Amino acid sequence: MSNQASAGKRGDNVRSDCHVSFESRESGGLEVALKSKVESMYGDSIRNLCREIVTGLGLKDAGLEILDYGALPFTIAARVETAVRRAKSSAPSASSLSTDVKTYLPELKSYCTYGASRDRFRRSRLYLPGNEPRFFINAGLHKPDGIILDLEDSVAPSEKDAARILVRNALRQVNFHGAERMVRINQGDAGLEDLDWIVQHNVHVVLIPKVEHPDQVAAVDKAIEAILARVHPSAGDGTDKGGRPRRGDRSEGPYLMPIIESALGGIKAYEIATASPNNIALALGLEDYTADIGVQRTLKGRESFWLRSMIVNAARAAGIQPIDTVFSDVGDMEGLRASVIEAKSLGFEGKGCIHPRQIKVVHEAFAPTEREIERAVRIVRAFEQAEKEGIGVVSLGSKMIDPPVVKRALKTVHLAEMLGMLDKEK
Repeated sequence: MSNQASAGKRGDNVRSDCHVSFESRESGGLEVALKSKVESMYGDSIRNLCREIVTGLGLKDAGLEILDYGALPFTIAARVETAVRRAKSSAPSASSLSTDVKTYLPELKSYCTYGASRDRFRRSRLYLPGNEPRFFINAGLHKPDGIILDLEDSVAPSEKDAARILVRNALRQVNFHGAERMVRINQGDAGLEDLDWIVQHNVHVVLIPKVEHPDQVAAVDKAIEAILARVHPSAGDGTDKGGRPRRGDRSEGPYLMPIIESALGGIKAYEIATASPNNIALALGLEDYTADIGVQRTLKGRESFWLRSMIVNAARAAGIQPIDTVFSDVGDMEGLRASVIEAKSLGFEGKGCIHPRQIKVVHEAFAPTEREIERAVRIVRAFEQAEKEGIGVVSLGSKMIDPPVVKRALKTVHLAEMLGMLDKEK
């Protein structure tokens, strides 16, 4: 008896994707039927890739029909694997994948192996729907600080399985040009299952949605530790094969970014911020929060001032970064700029982006002013002079300079240098 299933997209408006129809057979070998606009140039390569994938998944007898709309190999591999797993699954829901199938992992590209960093700029993070490969390919060219491959709200329930495989393959093959590689997982048990598909593929930050209790963060942290221990069993309890800590504070990630999106989450913000030593930021989600308290979200934002203040103070008290919500009007650049400037004045260090055109505005608005740069340089010079003279107390004029002030000044100087606003030699 044959099993049939399909995966992917088809239609006149589809690009950088494909549609795969799969049928398992008892005999007859492997047959691949392909329809592609690039048949004359890449037809043989695509068919060979499909044979390699199906064989890698442990099958010998099957039929594949591929409608190709310019999909890259990582996408083709994801769609084929999804169709196979759906066909083999005994569950009726497409969101439940068969585990009775081998895994086909695309080659890990060298440009996908750069490490994570706890202390880095997170001014912008660009959300990309996890089941839309066309958005992945050039996202890094827009130079966001981070790219979020989203498995949660932007993915339909029936496509959660497809998104997991596609995101995993993207983490192994897409060049994000140095952007921090983030994944927003689903809520609850589904989110813990998401981790099995991403943790070992060099994800830098896991975003945890709708957090209302520190136990949610602890559960994700524990699940990541279990996966790392399973993947690198010979590393012992202290380190993985790369020598990084695998218990407690993970020096090279995956780090965690809980998202506060409700009144209860706001009340427990500090407990959530300190729930794991692997937390690197606390983020804000206002769409769900305003719905939770029964008000409309406005540009002035008075309805969210309490939660934004809670998140900034909780994050600062925990020693992690406070990150602001997205600005939903992609056509209002001046409104976005004003929103970022306000967020900066409240103490936020970053903002979510839902369109690449927002990134440049966010970076410009988070940039230090000339006055801020001038003051930071004076503080750093006073600190360096005090160190040179062996003086334990740093002062600027008649004011004493505390270590946190120096640290903030150093960060401002670093950002100014990175943006070309300050000559490193001066």
